[in-house]
Amino acid sequence: MSKPIPALPVKLIFSILANDHKLINDTIDALSNIYGMPDYISARMPFDYTDYYCREMGKNLFRRFLTMEMLIDAEKLPDVKLKMNKIEEKTSVEGQRGVNIDPGYLSAAHLILATGKGYAHRPYLRDGIYADLTLIFQAGKFFSLPWTYPDYAEERQKMMFAKIRAKYLLQLKEERQ
Repeated sequence: MSKPIPALPVKLIFSILANDHKLINDTIDALSNIYGMPDYISARMPFDYTDYYCREMGKNLFRRFLTMEMLIDAEKLPDVKLKMNKIEEKTSVEGQRGVNIDPGYLSAAHLILATGKGYAHRPYLRDGIYADLTLIFQAGKFFSLPWTYPDYAEERQKMMFAKIRAKYLLQLKEERQ
């Protein structure tokens, strides 16, 4: 029989996608007001993996990743996703989003994204939110899965997440002391 033990807190991560630099910076400020200071903000990266968002959000999209200093309980991910949906709605003009915010978390074992779309590899959490297992950490590095989005599967992204993971593990160690 397994004996349940509480899960360790996880590293909150956000992907912010837009074509307006000010809107991305305003979104980072909004996230900071809710979750505290970020401890990592990526450089702007062109988002040219798909044209899925172009009709709604325009062309010349770019992305920034950020992580928050504050760790959270993994069970709070649906709440985070629902808050991001509200922020996206506030930036909408005539039903068209100005920004796409994908929250998730990083643990020692994996990277999980929150989504409102169910699929075979996305277990239901609650309130219409599903967990998308995006990357797994094994043998010292992150591995993509058959359904991992192409941009998350890129080696440079996996290396970025590995650095964030190392920082997260140090943070866990410091909090235990």
